[in-house]
Amino acid sequence: MPKLSTKLPPMSAVRVFEAAARHQSFTRAAEELGMTQAAVSYQIKMLEDRIGAPLFVRLPRQVTLTAKGRQLAPAVTEAFEALRAAFAGVEETAQSVLSLSTLTTFAANWLVPRLGRFQQLHPNIAVQIDVSGQVVDFGQSEFDLAIRSGEGNWPGLEAHLLFPNLFTPVCSPEIIRGITLKEPSDILKFPIISPNDPWWRDWFAAAGVQNFDPSQRPDTYLGAQQQLEGMAAMAGQGFALINPYFFPGDLAAGRLVQPFDLLATSGRGYWLVYPKARRRSAKIEAFRDWILSEVAGDAERTPVLAQAETGS
Repeated sequence: MPKLSTKLPPMSAVRVFEAAARHQSFTRAAEELGMTQAAVSYQIKMLEDRIGAPLFVRLPRQVTLTAKGRQLAPAVTEAFEALRAAFAGVEETAQSVLSLSTLTTFAANWLVPRLGRFQQLHPNIAVQIDVSGQVVDFGQSEFDLAIRSGEGNWPGLEAHLLFPNLFTPVCSPEIIRGITLKEPSDILKFPIISPNDPWWRDWFAAAGVQNFDPSQRPDTYLGAQQQLEGMAAMAGQGFALINPYFFPGDLAAGRLVQPFDLLATSGRGYWLVYPKARRRSAKIEAFRDWILSEVAGDAERTPVLAQAETGS
């Protein structure tokens, strides 16, 4: 007795057989698969040669399954239905879950408080956030998007500028109550949060203050997290250097005071990035459009941000 082959026939031929058996027509199978009728006939003939028995009876205007074809068709159809269901399930999950890698302060002070608005607009998309200072490698991870700080030149990625990396000193209104700050050097009379942050030196230099010496101050350090530094400033612990885009509500409500209009910049910015190959993804397009509209709305609502946008 000859030994039966355990190797599967070519999947292209099996796929053609499944469609032809389901439609009982080579013509309709060809239409469904985007093939010519001759190509369908060729694939079926190749499968029949492999099996060693005819699977269809060819009639002038139709085809019908042979006994061998009827034996094979239910199992093949069931297998393809299982594959379709599996791929549909994966596709549904892929389109209903949006994974985002972001930075701590951006997540806590800007994104999370307004994320409910995105969920209201897109209730079928669940957003999963991972907070990390590590740069995401999209080729080695399952993240859809990321928030990055930089200059926007990442090969292979679409990059949308959200807002520039600006910084300006702020404090609680309590610690300057009854005091008039006439010039930037007056800030030196107060405690400074994270004085060894190099951006302090940059801001004072832009303000024309040359005698700032952080070595003469207590080396308070809050992990280079603007979120924590802003909270410390609101608690009256001194002046903090923050990006006003992260504290629009606190500035508007007066919980933080910006005594001078000067906004210095590092030349970098905060960017929404994602692989160019996935720019047509519906969930990515939805999140991109929403977050850009939120940034535009902030600039309209908060004077200091409108000032930053115009560069005045």
